[in-house]
Amino acid sequence: MPSHGVPRYKPVEKSAEARQQEQQKIDTYRDLERLVSTKVTEHEYTLDTLNRISELLSKNPEYYTAWNYRRRVLRYQFSQAGDSDGDNGPILQLISSDLQFLIPLLKSFPKCYWIWNYRLWLLDEARRLLPFEEAQQMWQQELALVGKMLTLDSRNFHGWGYRRFVVETLKELGTTEAAKGMTQTEFEYAKKMIGANLSNFSAWHYRTKLIQSLLDEQSATDDERRKMLDDELSLIHQAFIDPYDQSLWFYHQNLMSAFDPAMAQRTMTPHLSPSERLEYIRSEIEEIQEMLDGAEDCKYIYQALIEYTLLASKVEGSLSTEDREQILSWLSELKKLDPLRRERWFDLEKTL
Repeated sequence: MPSHGVPRYKPVEKSAEARQQEQQKIDTYRDLERLVSTKVTEHEYTLDTLNRISELLSKNPEYYTAWNYRRRVLRYQFSQAGDSDGDNGPILQLISSDLQFLIPLLKSFPKCYWIWNYRLWLLDEARRLLPFEEAQQMWQQELALVGKMLTLDSRNFHGWGYRRFVVETLKELGTTEAAKGMTQTEFEYAKKMIGANLSNFSAWHYRTKLIQSLLDEQSATDDERRKMLDDELSLIHQAFIDPYDQSLWFYHQNLMSAFDPAMAQRTMTPHLSPSERLEYIRSEIEEIQEMLDGAEDCKYIYQALIEYTLLASKVEGSLSTEDREQILSWLSELKKLDPLRRERWFDLEKTL
């Protein structure tokens, strides 16, 4: 069997001692798993059971059933703590301790969905069980924490999704004016993160989510919306110093949806006239064509040129002979640059 350029190495034979140690670890894990399962089945929702679950999750945070066990134990502990004459201290301590337990796990397993999911559950419990001010403070601290996490790994899509949820919750917990201020702050935050790493697809995606909210919250006029569109197009043009970066093309594609008659109503500029849309599209095609100079082997450029020329024909109502010939020439290049999708380009060619 061919090795595809990857050198083959003979697997190292483990010593009997190493195999024994490995088996002991497996046996210890299975014993712990059985113990936890037995305790939960017998409704032993004690702090000792909680500690055993902590041991289990520290070894295997992907074990989602253990996270559900943990919820059961904590719900019981919350119900017991809630009986203590209106004193929220025990509940606050339980939630705070559990949030603290998760931090080392997040550092070691930043892309484990179950940790993020469970953390949100804990914070929702804080909203349900604690006084407003204490719950709000916890969520504010959470925004600071996720900021630190994204500093360590700026492209962690779990972290970005989590941040979006935390911000939306803080908006619900705050005043209308505070909510507007948060959207603007997050918009600038996304720009800062993009500036630090243009390939940060998650930051670009977050920005797309914020734009519409920002404009709606500000009750933006058509002129203000158009200025936002112009600013975003200018930003992406500056970022196109590396046309081989697919993240940039995804964002540009999102902006271009504003000129698609079928999608325009759901974009930042829903009231552009057909002639205005066409003017924007042709201007972008010109801009992208200039990028071919020095990047003739970049397939993303050809794909964009084809897509946007077809969009122009959609606005105009027909595909001109000149545009058709241009698309055919770009398809010819794509077949060479992207042979894996060669049949796709042939199929597109047949529709012209």
